[in-house]
Amino acid sequence: MKFWKLLSFILIATICLFFLCRKSNSEHISEIVTIDTANCWTGAGPYQIPTDSSGNIIRYGYLLISNTAQYLGPKGSISHSTNGMNCQNCHLDAGTKPWGNNYGAVASQYPKIRARSGKLESIEMRVNDCLQRSLNGLTLDCNSKEMRSIVAYIKWLGKEVPRGEKPKGAGIQDLPFLSRAADPFKGQQYYTINCAKCHGIKGDGMPALNGIGFTYPPLWGRNSYNDGAGIYRLSRFAGFIKNNMPNPVNYHHPAISNEVAWDIAAFVNSQPRPHKDQSMDWPDINKKTIDCPMGPYADSLSEKQHKFGPFIGSSNNIKK
Repeated sequence: MKFWKLLSFILIATICLFFLCRKSNSEHISEIVTIDTANCWTGAGPYQIPTDSSGNIIRYGYLLISNTAQYLGPKGSISHSTNGMNCQNCHLDAGTKPWGNNYGAVASQYPKIRARSGKLESIEMRVNDCLQRSLNGLTLDCNSKEMRSIVAYIKWLGKEVPRGEKPKGAGIQDLPFLSRAADPFKGQQYYTINCAKCHGIKGDGMPALNGIGFTYPPLWGRNSYNDGAGIYRLSRFAGFIKNNMPNPVNYHHPAISNEVAWDIAAFVNSQPRPHKDQSMDWPDINKKTIDCPMGPYADSLSEKQHKFGPFIGSSNNIKK
C-alpha cells in the first residue's frame, strides 16, 4: 500500500512540475515576442503599393531599386550606366529593412545640407550621388521617368515619418568604436568563414543565373562600389555587417560580434576597387568624419588611422 501511495505522489508531482515548466516557457516565449516587435521603422512592402494609377510610378521606382541592373546595368534595358549591382544590395529589401541602410528618414530629412558636398541636397541629388559612388555609374536626368519613379517610391515609403525626424531603425546603426584599430588580417579569416560562400573568396560576388547583375554582389574589384561610396567608411560598413550579415540575419539575432564586424569591414575595404575623384568633397575640412579614409584632414592623425582607427577619444562625428 505504501508503495502505491508513493507512486501516486510521484506521478502527481511530475504532472504539476510539467505544467509549471510549461507556464514558465510560455512566459519566456511571450517575452521574446515582445522583444521581436520592438518599434523599429520598417518600410511597407511591394504588395502595399496602391493598385490604382497613382501606384504605377511608385511601383516602377520599387523595381528600379530592387533590380537596378535589369534597367541600368551593363545589360540594362534603359541604359548601360551602372556596375551591375542593385540599389537594394546596400539598401536591403528595397530600402525597407530596419538597420539595413533603409530609406526611413530620407523623405523626412531632405532637402538638407550635407557636409560631404557642402550643399543643400535634394533627394534627386542624393540618389545620383549613390549612383556615382555605390554603383560606380552615371547620374540620371532629374526629370526622367526613372528618377521621378525612384523619388516617388522613397517618398511613399517615408510618408508617415514627420518632417525632420529620424525613426528608430532608420539607416545604419552606429556601433561603438573599438579600443584598437580594426584588423584586416583577422577580418580576412572571419570573411572566409562568414562571407565567402555568397560573395566569393575573391570578393567577386555570385552572378545571377539570367546573366544580368548579381545574386550576391561583388565586394571588391571593378564591378563593386568605388572608394567614394559611403559604405567605404568603416563605421558605415561595420554597422551594416553587424545587423544584416550573413544574410538573412537581422538586428534581433546578430550572428557576429561588433569586433568581428569591424574587422571584416577593414578587410573588405582594404581590397582593390574603382577610384572616384573626391577632391570636391568636404569643402569644410573641419566637418570631415573621423573615419573618412582619404585626406586631407584638419587633425594630425595619419590616413591609416583615419581608415582603420582607433577612433576612441575623437570628438568628430560618424554620421553619413
